[in-house]
Amino acid sequence: MQYKEGLQEGDLLFQNLDCGELCDAIEAVTEGVDDKNFSHCAIVVKIKDTLKVIEAIGEEIQVNSLKYFFTRSGDTSKIENITIGRLKQQYENLILKATSNAKQMIGQPYDDEFALNNMKWYCSELIYEVFKEANANIDFFVLEPMTFIDPKTKAFLPAWKTYFETLGKEIPEGQAGINPGLISRSNKIEIIQIDRYK
Repeated sequence: MQYKEGLQEGDLLFQNLDCGELCDAIEAVTEGVDDKNFSHCAIVVKIKDTLKVIEAIGEEIQVNSLKYFFTRSGDTSKIENITIGRLKQQYENLILKATSNAKQMIGQPYDDEFALNNMKWYCSELIYEVFKEANANIDFFVLEPMTFIDPKTKAFLPAWKTYFETLGKEIPEGQAGINPGLISRSNKIEIIQIDRYK
């Protein structure tokens, strides 16, 4: 891990949201870089010369301030609880196209079903999609079969059963998907350390 001057457009932010049972369930079935727990991710973009984040959260894909994003993790002046990934140098040519793609997706609906190809987007699916499109529609980050099974009990986590029952959907066990932890472990990014987000 190396120290960098500051955040740049195209940086990926990995966050432990601490949103309760559902975030705990996400973290239980995904593995982040350096054994960290991530339940959310976002991309840094430049809008009118100001760095912001674009993220799929809540009802839709939205743009938020860095301050809002970092405060959500308890980081107010120093960065301690968020992990920052930066594309390796050989992939930097994709950044402007990917961030432009992300800006065009603001306002599109959040994907609460965690399903691909339904014109809705969850946080890591947004990152996957904007880089795939930037990469001549070839996967940049790799999909893997999703699991919602507790590795300890080998049964579906209760939070996932309740979640999908409420949606009236089957648990999409084994279907292709992506998650913040998987992106954080990609060999196409490097994990960097930045002291402050301003």
